[in-house]
Amino acid sequence: MIGAAILLMGMAGTVSMGQGRAAVPAIFDTDMGNDIDDALALAMLHAMESRGEAKIVAVTVTKGNTWAAPYCDLVDAFYGRPEIPIGMVRDGATPESSPMIEVPANERTASGAYVYPHKLLRSEDAENAVTVLRRTLAAQADHSTVIVQVGFSTNLARLLATGADSYSALDGTALVRAKVARLVMMAGNFKTGKPEFNLMKDVTAARELFAKWPTPIVVSGFEIGVALPFPATAIETKFAYVEHHPVADAYRHYMKMPYDRPTWDLTAALYAVRPDGGYFDLSERGEVSVGENGTTKFTAGADGKVRYLILREEQKARVMEALIELASQRPDTVGK
Repeated sequence: MIGAAILLMGMAGTVSMGQGRAAVPAIFDTDMGNDIDDALALAMLHAMESRGEAKIVAVTVTKGNTWAAPYCDLVDAFYGRPEIPIGMVRDGATPESSPMIEVPANERTASGAYVYPHKLLRSEDAENAVTVLRRTLAAQADHSTVIVQVGFSTNLARLLATGADSYSALDGTALVRAKVARLVMMAGNFKTGKPEFNLMKDVTAARELFAKWPTPIVVSGFEIGVALPFPATAIETKFAYVEHHPVADAYRHYMKMPYDRPTWDLTAALYAVRPDGGYFDLSERGEVSVGENGTTKFTAGADGKVRYLILREEQKARVMEALIELASQRPDTVGK
């Protein structure tokens, strides 16, 4: 077991902690609508951008539902960043809808205006996620970008398989190697090895990613988020600064309140932007293999590119405080 700071010694890229550090470019790849933690994680990234720690350069969606991209779009607009490009998977898994995204995307005022303004009215109107990924990465500085994958591996596996285009003369693997500092994923289960949702929904893509991804990977496993449930009381109190909040509304529509929900995706977002924050420990290096039903097998090896998060009991309170503070930060607290 080693501390997070040691891993960063071996990783290229911008570390976005402390004064004088540049904001790290971040791509958020999400299956928005399958669970509420995706919405909370996106809110966290916006908070860290307002603090000058991150810059959300794209959001890409792996859930193949009509309302997934519009919901991401309205959240970005709520936080004052409607210009963030959004890419949508083609023929993606889990096309089923969910009230957590469908209700906010369609909710209107008495005058007929959207409660949450957004430019994307259907996911089908969004650009192809792979196109957005290639264009976005090509525009970034070398070894600068963090990708936060909290859904399926569909988009990123397809990215690796791309060839040169008008955005870059590099193929997908070479483009990732040139531009990405690290990939941080919510995936797998490193405590029991049991099947995990993000892996089982596109096993083929997950296998491709773990086998061929050319940069360091850090994985937040199922066991991390389960150990840190987001409190329903925070939804009712911390988000009450505005009558209509798209993340709080999504939380209330996901399940009957009150309920505490694991912070799977939030932990990945936190580590992605603050890898040297001391929130987690890291496993030794190794490789991950994915079973037919989405199981996880980690094999240690000094040359491995994968590490996974480890949460000690004494770290929990500080991590939980950070997750709540960032997820509930007001949009107008820029620079604070």
